[in-house]
Amino acid sequence: MATARTPSTMAIFLLVVLSTSHIAYSLRPGGGLGACRASGYLPGKSGNCNPDNGSDCCKDGKKYPQYRCSPPVTASTKAVLTLNSFEQGEDGGGPSECDDEFHSDKEMVVALSTGWFENMARCGRRIRITANGKSVYAKVVDECDSVHGCDDDHNYEPPCDNNIVDASPAVWNALGLDQNVGMVDITWSDE
Repeated sequence: MATARTPSTMAIFLLVVLSTSHIAYSLRPGGGLGACRASGYLPGKSGNCNPDNGSDCCKDGKKYPQYRCSPPVTASTKAVLTLNSFEQGEDGGGPSECDDEFHSDKEMVVALSTGWFENMARCGRRIRITANGKSVYAKVVDECDSVHGCDDDHNYEPPCDNNIVDASPAVWNALGLDQNVGMVDITWSDE
């Protein structure tokens, strides 16, 4: 009889431990309940989208998630690096939000998701980007808008995800990344 209780007691103990750790995880910033979740959905509207650099173009009627937040910034923040041209007439849309200027593809510049951009608080700051065993520094010049999109100002592209570092070709080249891939997992931090 004692041996029959032991496995069931262990199973109950294991369930309690697992549920407790799940609750603790969900209360941490960035985990479960504290996670950055979509704040709404933007109805898609197609238009004159420049698909260069693998840009996604909005589709009529499709719902795109909107984010007003991003995961917390740490000494090694996980993100997705995307490719963007900041030159006039290219896939980046209008001029950069920080300085109202276009930037050469040879400049080490980036746009950050809305939550990380912090209402222009990171404008002009350099961030450190690490991928492919290399690290580089790039200047924040724009927002990768996670709320608005599917209009002319945003090249008829959907809102960015909440974890995007949108980088110039110069950043991709400095990291030794293949631009044809278009998206790469990276880490970044404030300088």
